[in-house]
Amino acid sequence: MIHVLIAEDHLMVREGIRALLEKAGDIHVMGEASNGQEAIEMTEALKPDVLIMDIMMPRMNGIQAAENIRELKLSTYILLLSMYSDEGFVHQALQYGVKGYVLKSSVSDELLQAVRIVAGGKTYFSSSISEIVESATNPHFTLQDGDPLSNLSPREKEILQLIAEEYTSAEIGKMLFITEKTVEKHRTKLMEKLNARNLAGLVRLAVKYHLVDKDT
Repeated sequence: MIHVLIAEDHLMVREGIRALLEKAGDIHVMGEASNGQEAIEMTEALKPDVLIMDIMMPRMNGIQAAENIRELKLSTYILLLSMYSDEGFVHQALQYGVKGYVLKSSVSDELLQAVRIVAGGKTYFSSSISEIVESATNPHFTLQDGDPLSNLSPREKEILQLIAEEYTSAEIGKMLFITEKTVEKHRTKLMEKLNARNLAGLVRLAVKYHLVDKDT
């Protein structure tokens, strides 16, 4: 039996994925998370074989969560879901050790196949993004090229996403258990690192480099 955790912020999508997986017979859904932070905490607690995780989620997105899970050295394999075959997403996913990447338009039998393959420690990518995977594994490719966010620490990315989601410094401090003053120091450092003149500039960069959804 393959033990799976689902991380997806849209309830109806999450329920649909769960129903599909549970009909398979050889897959058990251990739990559901609605954002990246919950996904990390539940993965650490439940230790599923596979974490099926949406990329664009509030609080912390799937790419950030994958980065944090890798740093925790958890044995869970990560299978990302996305609406887009975005080159930036794929490159980052590979950097953080993600085993699979499936388009949401393919959430059917292909997802079941991907879960089984990833659970065995192998990689699975939807066919439409195979060329991107090949370019990302090119020895001359570097993620830093053209992506200023790649130079940020996981905590800085987390704070940048929360700023882009319009949380105040006080609210961010409460979420992350740090002082408002510390958040403001991070914000100032982010503006320096990213060459942003104001908060609007930070938000534009967060959207441009897919830290938050365009509709956020």
